[in-house]
Amino acid sequence: MSATAAAADYKKNPFTLVYAGALSKNEPGKVNIHPVKYKLNGLDIVANVYTPSNYDAKKKYPAIVVAHPNGGVKEQVAGLYAQHLAELGYITIAMDAAYQGGSGGEPRSTDKPQFRIEDIHGAADFITQYPGVDATRLGLLGICGGGGYSLSAAKSDKRFRSVATLSMFNSGRVRRNGFADSQLNTIQQRLKQASEARAQEKAGGKIPYSGDADMTDAQIAALPFEMYRQGYEYYWRTHAHPGSTFKYTTSSLLDLMRWDATEQIELIDQPLLMIAGSKADSLYMTEEAFPKATGTDDKQLFLIEGATHIETYWVPKYVDAALGQLKPFYARTL
Repeated sequence: MSATAAAADYKKNPFTLVYAGALSKNEPGKVNIHPVKYKLNGLDIVANVYTPSNYDAKKKYPAIVVAHPNGGVKEQVAGLYAQHLAELGYITIAMDAAYQGGSGGEPRSTDKPQFRIEDIHGAADFITQYPGVDATRLGLLGICGGGGYSLSAAKSDKRFRSVATLSMFNSGRVRRNGFADSQLNTIQQRLKQASEARAQEKAGGKIPYSGDADMTDAQIAALPFEMYRQGYEYYWRTHAHPGSTFKYTTSSLLDLMRWDATEQIELIDQPLLMIAGSKADSLYMTEEAFPKATGTDDKQLFLIEGATHIETYWVPKYVDAALGQLKPFYARTL
């Protein structure tokens, strides 16, 4: 992967964007980016709003909330898709999750489903009040972990007229069962560790973290799952950003391991589009969720031929394939 993905240095972009083709300045008549900050439950949330070419605040535009992957930030793949969707005429917002990236919240890197879902509701609150947004035409796009949380948000938040996921990752299932159900025999042991981590945290001790590692290229190459091999390369090598980290508080597992993206998914009655790579080893999560979404008759599952999970984040032909589905989907539903 590293041989074909050019490293994008956040220091060289005034908005610290790391994806290919990222905006480096705002120009009249073109897609522009607007860093914003707003409050959500007392916390400062930072986000980037993208406005389409020839944006006129007096006009009305459909809008799309873009939720980033686990450990990701708005400057990476969420920003890439937000920018491309703005090129199609949408006002889009990509926000950093509370407790993560540039947003507020302590302890840092807390990763609880209820917070990630609330982030999506909060982004809807903000963007529907943004000048020029038609609040009756609001869409949602969730990528990786943000995809699982988007499914959950859309179950009850009917401000979202339609919802799409890209490379959906069911964080609860993976934290509970392990990736590809590889840790089923250690569930109780890991729940005990999470319980002990919370006790230590609340007693004022050092906060235990999970998921973080400083790995060599050889160690990355030896990881058993392609998603993690390519993920470490993406987040730590080719598209690294200082706000992005794989770590999360170990106590978050108390909430993650009892949650599931597919629970009550039948409450989604909006149009649903789920996109995933045909070669993604995370594909089983999308394929499990899709048939459970029985509450909508307007749903589609699209596989990007030849793509792995992480490749849908940046490989131009796979990004184009995803956009080839998102464009008519949002045009029809928003």
